[in-house]
Amino acid sequence: MKGIILAGGAGTRLYPLTIVTSKQLLPVYDKPMIYYPLSTLMLARIREVLIISTPEDTPRIRQLLGDGSQFGMELTYAVQEKPEGLAQAFTIGRDFIGDEACAMVLGDNIFYGNGLNHKLMDATRDAEAGKATIFGYYVEDPQRFGIMEFEKEDGDKHGVKVISVEEKPADPKSNYAIVGLYFYPEGVSDMADKVKPSARGELEITTLNDMYLQEGRLHAQLLGRGYTWMDAGTFDSLQRATDFVSMIEQYQGMTISAPEEIAYHFGWIDGDKLRESAARYGKSPYGDRLLAVLEGKVVI
Repeated sequence: MKGIILAGGAGTRLYPLTIVTSKQLLPVYDKPMIYYPLSTLMLARIREVLIISTPEDTPRIRQLLGDGSQFGMELTYAVQEKPEGLAQAFTIGRDFIGDEACAMVLGDNIFYGNGLNHKLMDATRDAEAGKATIFGYYVEDPQRFGIMEFEKEDGDKHGVKVISVEEKPADPKSNYAIVGLYFYPEGVSDMADKVKPSARGELEITTLNDMYLQEGRLHAQLLGRGYTWMDAGTFDSLQRATDFVSMIEQYQGMTISAPEEIAYHFGWIDGDKLRESAARYGKSPYGDRLLAVLEGKVVI
């Protein structure tokens, strides 16, 4: 199973913050934004990840994350010369994906919730079995999102049968937005090749999802009560994300989306590598947290 982080775009909604830096490198409380989607893929047990970004931002992200060895991962990079829709990621990543299943997460999306890793593992297993999975989250303003219409499946508390998907509908059939996390089976690059530009000139991910729906291969997981999804691509949402992470970390005494901690927990890196990472962060609270994990002071 491969993974993609789509971290492209100019980030104009965050100007002037993003005039000289990547949106995905902005801080969300104590760590760069891109640590959060990277951690999401790690929780799905994905260790080979392609990061797609702009010509200007790719070197900056590479400088931060390197080859991924500090996380026990293999990170590679590709440039998106011009953003032409989310489905474009799978054609850019064709050689990387090869003949494997692939998940994609957007670089400004943050996910949190007890049991999230189980949903991600279910999606991984479904993708490897030939089925696509999208994730739904209740929103008050569904006209702003891709929306799923669904019915609950018998015997599955969390899984739902998708009836339709629609991009920013004027008359939404549900309040469940399709969030920026997608799992697809082998052959997704060939499927993405068939996506035609929409009226706004983009290769829509909703079109790709509908193609799997028409083949009877689209499943959905709902992120209901107890889960949080944030798209940190605006000033207000970036501030809310920072406030949320700060609250969880300060009041519950746990770190959200620390890639080194996840890697150590999964056995991808050993104690020496974790100590090396902690030293890299100096005397920061983040580095202190990694040392606490290593010394057994924090249960993970």
